[in-house]
Amino acid sequence: MKNMYYFCGLFITNVIMEIGQFLGFLVFLTVFTMGFWMLIFLLTTVVPYWLFGNLMESWKLKKEAKKAKSK
Repeated sequence: MKNMYYFCGLFITNVIMEIGQFLGFLVFLTVFTMGFWMLIFLLTTVVPYWLFGNLMESWKLKKEAKKAKSK
């Protein structure tokens, strides 16, 4: 009888370990997916916005320098 409980204890321990591994895998997938979508967001929204703003600012400064030079 004692051996049966020991076997059940091992079985329950293995199931808990498998659930823990599965939860760890789900956490990994969640973090990886959030990172993936953050990268997509940065590459499609933030970087073009930054580049366009930088180009507009340099164009504006060149235009103002040209006006100041002509006066």
